[in-house]
Amino acid sequence: MVTPEVFGTQPAPEQWLVIVTAALALVAVVPHALWRLSRNAITIAHEGGHGLIALVTGRRLQGIRLHSDTSGLTVSRGKPTGLGMILTAAAGYTAPPLLGLGGAWLLAAHRITLLLWVATALLIAMLVMIRNLYGALTVILTGAAFLLVSWLTEPAVQAAFAYAAVWFLLLGGVRPAFELQAKRRHGGAPDSDADQLARLTHVPPAMWFFLFHAVSLCSLIGGGRWLLGL
Repeated sequence: MVTPEVFGTQPAPEQWLVIVTAALALVAVVPHALWRLSRNAITIAHEGGHGLIALVTGRRLQGIRLHSDTSGLTVSRGKPTGLGMILTAAAGYTAPPLLGLGGAWLLAAHRITLLLWVATALLIAMLVMIRNLYGALTVILTGAAFLLVSWLTEPAVQAAFAYAAVWFLLLGGVRPAFELQAKRRHGGAPDSDADQLARLTHVPPAMWFFLFHAVSLCSLIGGGRWLLGL
């Protein structure tokens, strides 16, 4: 039956596979040429974080758009101030590393198949709210990759794919906040998440960048220890 297989445990991969998938994820994040492509997956998690927290806090999610330059936009309606709006704005840069941390926890518990199915379900749910063709194509291709791996491949391949995806979220979740800071130093991104949060809370953008960095780096350290079995 499908249910026991999904919620059951799978054998932990060899340590060398965990290290190799970490190296592959690092290669996808560090070189600029590859990052321009792989960052689309981080944008999916970023905008999905905005959308999920908007719904959880009682806001009306209007739609999500993903663009070919790896930017995105999530539109929700509701009170323009208050805790719900603050949490929604803060969810973008914190979502990828926190998703990676959650994924590392599942993998540490040997729930490889469950992780693949949860990721697929989240992507399907997000697809309903996508409002542009490029965004829909990106989410469909990403979801199809998770679905095909979970259905058609051997356990070793599933483990390699799951570990690579989680390492990518953990490592890729660190870079965007640094990129945003660099862009703002050159006068770009005047309406970034950090600037919106500053207006909502009267807390300087620097403090919000500190939060983004703290979440991403702590998630990387904690999630990495779980993945490596330390």
